[in-house]
Amino acid sequence: MKFSELGLAEEIVRAVTEHGYTTPTPIQAQAIPAVLSGGDLMAGAQTGTGKTAGFVLPILQRLTENKAPASAGAKSPIRALILTPTRELAAQVEESVRTYGKHTKLSSMAIFGGVSINPQIQRLRSRLDILVATPGRLLDHVQQRTVDLSQVQILVLDEADRMLDMGFIKDIKKVLALLPKQRQNLLFSATFSDEIKTLADGLLTRPTLIEVARRNATAETISQKVYEVNRDQKRQVLTHLIKTHQWYQVLVFTRTKHGANRLAEQLGKDDIPALAIHGNKSQAARTRALAEFKSGKLQVLVATDIAARGIDISELPHVVNYELPNIAEDYVHRIGRTGRAGSEGEATSLVCVDEFDYLKGIERLIKRSLPREVLAGFEPDPNARAQPIQTRSADHQGQRGRGQPKSSNLPSRSTSAPAQAKPGTARPGSGKPGPSRPKARPGGEVSGGRPSSGHRSGGRHS
Repeated sequence: MKFSELGLAEEIVRAVTEHGYTTPTPIQAQAIPAVLSGGDLMAGAQTGTGKTAGFVLPILQRLTENKAPASAGAKSPIRALILTPTRELAAQVEESVRTYGKHTKLSSMAIFGGVSINPQIQRLRSRLDILVATPGRLLDHVQQRTVDLSQVQILVLDEADRMLDMGFIKDIKKVLALLPKQRQNLLFSATFSDEIKTLADGLLTRPTLIEVARRNATAETISQKVYEVNRDQKRQVLTHLIKTHQWYQVLVFTRTKHGANRLAEQLGKDDIPALAIHGNKSQAARTRALAEFKSGKLQVLVATDIAARGIDISELPHVVNYELPNIAEDYVHRIGRTGRAGSEGEATSLVCVDEFDYLKGIERLIKRSLPREVLAGFEPDPNARAQPIQTRSADHQGQRGRGQPKSSNLPSRSTSAPAQAKPGTARPGSGKPGPSRPKARPGGEVSGGRPSSGHRSGGRHS
């Protein structure tokens, strides 16, 4: 099947072809016709499956076919609203809108916190068809009456599971109350948890259900390996692996922001160019680090889980878990940054005795045992005893701790249960990251977010 066979206009297909794609991924092949039909959609897809184009392309098609209602002046109403959990993802999605819509007359923008609101206000005064936003900053504009959502025809909740994890349910409900009742709703989620099903039941009406990858599955193109090491030798092992195997473009994950800073500094002393990216970094620092890493100028990017959301680099060869995540599902998200678009990737985890329970949890989740090796010269102490791992410090609290909603409590609009899943096989897609500067909140490190409790100081920064 080709994109030209999916019912898309010639100018949209041309933009996709110019971007280097002719054959849709499974999520695109199923989602595009479903969205074009005008009905609600609930889609299960991991990052890297091409899901962004799966909703961007048909949205462009539908808005091109249905002209904006006439209004005074050059301003047109916002007709499509795409909500994302993080600033990086918002920027990435909006760039996809511009890339695939470059031959149309549709206009778009992304709004998120961490930057001045005034340029956004100015831009919102002009013609705008598609708005990509993080929930908090969107509500900032609503409060200042600088955005009008009364004409929205299509709503997209992208990475809905992450939005719930980050405590955005109250913000989402506030946004939903501002939208027209008659609209098309598209929900994309990496998992179909009970919370997601509750959210979907209150949001979607007789939705088409698409699931292209088994929940918590890892791509077959990713080679996974575990090195058992002493906790105080991890940095030396990482340096040894990078230099011995001449690794370049290595994305390294730590659990904490402080740990990311420390590791990047240590790697620099080992003559390995490295920068850290996390919620306490300025937008300028984040933009520079992402740009240098994507271009290949920066050898190693050290990141925390939330800060890495939205990082999408084609043919990224190496992901390293310097520290295993305390949430097993995050392992799947982490290593999914490599092995995209059919290319091969390598995921390496450095595991000390403190993390053996985390490793067992990951193996249970992905339903496979990971091969373990010991590096000569870095043999772990067989008598070492596990020490508690602090994951809820002021530096980095558990992502699913306090403030995580147990239920969406949304009023039900659904009149029937979702349709049965359509089988498929996950394949990577494309996208590009954008700048962002997240803010910490009680209950987890947030990129593009706000405190789930609603209490804060100094105003909104999502």
